[in-house]
Amino acid sequence: MSVDVRVGILSQRTLDERARDALAAAGDAGIDHVGSVDHVSFRTGDGVDGLLTVAAMAGLHPTMGLFTGIYLLPLRHPAVVARQLSTVSHLAPGRFVFGVGIGGEDRREYELLGIDPRTRGRRMEEHLAVLRELMTGEPVTFHGEFVSVDDVRVLPAPPVPVPIAVGGRSDAAIRRAGRLGDGWMAVWNSVARFQAGLAMIEEEAETAGRGHVDWQHSQTLWCGFGTDARAARDHLAATMQRYYGVPFEGFEKYSPSGRPSDVADFIAPYVAAGAHVINLVPIARDLDAAIEAVAEVKRLLVS
Repeated sequence: MSVDVRVGILSQRTLDERARDALAAAGDAGIDHVGSVDHVSFRTGDGVDGLLTVAAMAGLHPTMGLFTGIYLLPLRHPAVVARQLSTVSHLAPGRFVFGVGIGGEDRREYELLGIDPRTRGRRMEEHLAVLRELMTGEPVTFHGEFVSVDDVRVLPAPPVPVPIAVGGRSDAAIRRAGRLGDGWMAVWNSVARFQAGLAMIEEEAETAGRGHVDWQHSQTLWCGFGTDARAARDHLAATMQRYYGVPFEGFEKYSPSGRPSDVADFIAPYVAAGAHVINLVPIARDLDAAIEAVAEVKRLLVS
């Protein structure tokens, strides 16, 4: 039986002169969307600006779906982000999902900008609330612990509303998605946890009196591709350890490797649980191999 599932690539890379061809190849292969991470200065100084990258992608491909996964919203003033989203939404109307989160892997990224990392959650709540109001184009007045605005408008409003997906694995992030998001961008969780998270979101949304929400939930997974399962696993492990600076063993049970069929078999239970949007971080011998493997995973999932 055919399954309605969209599969995309979350890139950790800075765009270069190959980006246009890579996006064209991804689109031709049937990949549904591409996205970017977001960091100001992660661990050793690494990072890309998520919204700048997505804006560039919008100009490099006319139809590809786009997303951020995840944009560190508490690091920026919501009025500035509203302006950026307005701009991106006009470059790519109806094909952008704004994934946001607090980030938890490097507290120094907050300290660099003079922000107490302990305030991340509270800042996220305020910034999300103000951002959602600003995106309507209506005047906004808000006075909170971190944000204070009086009668502010950001125009033009997006021609098509921009869905906001809240990323994270904690109960706090999941409940935040239910109150203030249009979906949950899940990561590092089991199938059972994904199902429990969806139930938690519905409960939180009902308590908040939100009514019907056109939820856009997704599951993000790092994965290693190769004909030799051990080599694919080792390549994935080395890449993730270098990126996060912690042992791979903490990620391994959530990070499949092997042939595309092995990865598809791992993902299938998530799809059955309701994750009809899958974001993959593919680690392969090169970019062409990664695109080919992700396209094959999609073919297997929808067949």
